[in-house]
Amino acid sequence: MIKLYEKGAYVLNGNEIIDEKETSAELLKAKIGEACSKEEAAQNTLAYDILKAHNTSGNMEKLKIKFDKLTSHDITFVGIIQTARASGLEKFPVPYVLTNCHNSLCAVGGTINEDDHMFGLSCAKKYGGVYVPPHQAVIHQYAREMLAGGGKMILGSDSHTRYGALGTMAMGEGGPEIVKQLLSRTYDINMPEVVGVYLTGKPRKGVGPQDVALAIIGAVFEGGYVNNKVMEFIGDGVKNLSVDYRIGIDVMTTETTCLSSIWITDDAVKEFYEIHNRPEEYKELKPKKVAYYNGMIYVDLSEIKPMIAMPFHPSNVYTIDDLNANLSDILEEVEKKALISLGNNNIKYTLRDKIRNGKLYIDQGIIAGCAGGGFENICDAADILNGKYIGADEFSLSVYPASQPIFMELVKNGVIAKLMETGATIRTAFCGPCFGAGDVPSNNGLSIRHSTRNFPNREGSKVTNGQIASVALMDAKSIAATAANKGYLTSAENIDVEFTKPKYFFDSKIYENRVYDGTGRPDPDAEVKFGPGIVDWPAMANLTDDMVLKVVSVIHDPVTTTDELIPSGETSSYRSNPLGLAEFTLSRKDPAYVGRAKEIQKAEKARIKGEDIFNSNIEIKGIFDKINTKFQIDEKSTEIGSVIYAVKPGDGSAREQAASCQKVLGGLANIAKEYATKRYRSNLINWGMLPFLFTEELPFENGDFIFIKDIKKAVTDKISEIKAYVVNKDMKEFTLKLGELTDDERVIIEKGCLINYYRDINNE
Repeated sequence: MIKLYEKGAYVLNGNEIIDEKETSAELLKAKIGEACSKEEAAQNTLAYDILKAHNTSGNMEKLKIKFDKLTSHDITFVGIIQTARASGLEKFPVPYVLTNCHNSLCAVGGTINEDDHMFGLSCAKKYGGVYVPPHQAVIHQYAREMLAGGGKMILGSDSHTRYGALGTMAMGEGGPEIVKQLLSRTYDINMPEVVGVYLTGKPRKGVGPQDVALAIIGAVFEGGYVNNKVMEFIGDGVKNLSVDYRIGIDVMTTETTCLSSIWITDDAVKEFYEIHNRPEEYKELKPKKVAYYNGMIYVDLSEIKPMIAMPFHPSNVYTIDDLNANLSDILEEVEKKALISLGNNNIKYTLRDKIRNGKLYIDQGIIAGCAGGGFENICDAADILNGKYIGADEFSLSVYPASQPIFMELVKNGVIAKLMETGATIRTAFCGPCFGAGDVPSNNGLSIRHSTRNFPNREGSKVTNGQIASVALMDAKSIAATAANKGYLTSAENIDVEFTKPKYFFDSKIYENRVYDGTGRPDPDAEVKFGPGIVDWPAMANLTDDMVLKVVSVIHDPVTTTDELIPSGETSSYRSNPLGLAEFTLSRKDPAYVGRAKEIQKAEKARIKGEDIFNSNIEIKGIFDKINTKFQIDEKSTEIGSVIYAVKPGDGSAREQAASCQKVLGGLANIAKEYATKRYRSNLINWGMLPFLFTEELPFENGDFIFIKDIKKAVTDKISEIKAYVVNKDMKEFTLKLGELTDDERVIIEKGCLINYYRDINNE
């Protein structure tokens, strides 16, 4: 059972919830024996203490955070370091870990993936960082084993940067926020609200961490209950969960769209740090006597059953029992929802053809990555599969231990042999299945995965090429139960098994012998190694007084993911080449976007060169003539670019390229009803793009031009409501909003991007 409180809640001594809706200051005082205001109680959470310890502004309403450590992987760190180098980077001021778990296979694009790896190693030497070679560990497992610390804060360029179960507040943001930290700047946010997650009871046998996580996501996502807030896990049920179990729930908090997470800590967490030879990193964390939370999620662990998140979102959840009992009806419902995500691609999408003899047949099972590849998950799966076989039909099973130390212990204790005997295949530490670069299923295939996301194309299919496959998210236990049943969907509760729960022994020698650690020892004379696929960012112009925008894509889907803005999978090999990567922008959602954006960009390129813009684009002269019937503007000093409209863009990955690719193609703004995540909006701003808000019926269509007068003045003077005009519709006026911007964000937009901002600071 999961209950969402309508208002906030007070928690006394960490274990008694008082609903704000049912109390008053007088009743609260009588309960605790002393007066305590809501404002005072809000300062008694774990989150408040950690944020206060890392805030440099002196104002707890307007935070300026400096993180203890940073981490990135090999499809983000090249762009980040290139941006930082262009902005004046001299050394890494805090530990910065460069992991290599996304392009590990080096399978696409010739030498370019390994060139990126060598770039990372050379930068770790030059600037004083840590380099984790390919196949050693997925980014988040290495961070758990080697970086996390009680009361610490870690910033990562991957959206699933979540180490709250270890007492570490971690956040996943786009690359520019990492750049700011590398340049000794701050992460600037308003004090976030904190939502309590009160866990009680004990999970049923067969119910795993992914089941709990999916149940929570299903309860909170659609209504935005925790959007951009901190989830704080408390309650008497925490002690009933192993640390691996807590980690499995925690990593999935990203899919709720929360900002970060933090958990109370106890002896189990203390033992985790002792096992990993870092006992000094343990810190006991618990809320003070009375703590106020802006919301409360009450979770009775004993009521949660094995879950499945059907395509195409982690919040599209059902119990496995309900799905099996109502197969045809639920699959028809899922198919209808899928059509919204798939758009107008003329794809025949069906799941009901997977029904065989009244059961749902699965084509593939995957246990992998930061969510599924933990020691306990894999051991439990092996216990369920012990002595069984996955069969010789379509169904296959692949298991990816999350780090080499985990892999080695599974070899030593015999779990790997047990799994291989069943017909499962074992891989190294690699994130590929999570973003479409490994174990891609067949066309029309259905894959069940203990991984983090199941957006369209996350499994590697290409809708625009007529390919479609589906991913459903499940826990490792029920994936193993399905495998034991030779591919027929099965709840782990329906399997007779005794879980052996072998003890984990961590061997640090693998890291000691293979990981380069140059923390605090930069070598200015070290040479940075470049490959031909590593390309500098193109020059970007400053904001001008006025702006002309062409609408080049209009997306009416309820939510637009970063995977749809810039696809994952095959594009990962181009992440170090901004120009090459930009060619894939919106390729699966709106394939004509790139051509439209480039066409209008010709005019801006001509303007920057001082050439006649009217010769560059046949439409532009007529547009300026119409604008000049109402305003007198100078085409030589009016920025020209493109804009996309989406209802709610930016759900999912932290990847900055969802914004930077638009900018590389001449994108100057987004217009949205709201932004799905803070990190996507921040990415827009850091690339000098205007994050406009518009909640009414659209006055423009795809292909229309929009004129904005005095946009620079509006940004500089903090004008929140801005008049705009649809040029094609006789200068029809409408109002855009910008939302709250920090002073630095306004200057970044004015300068055209973060690189320009820092370059100008360094030249002053």
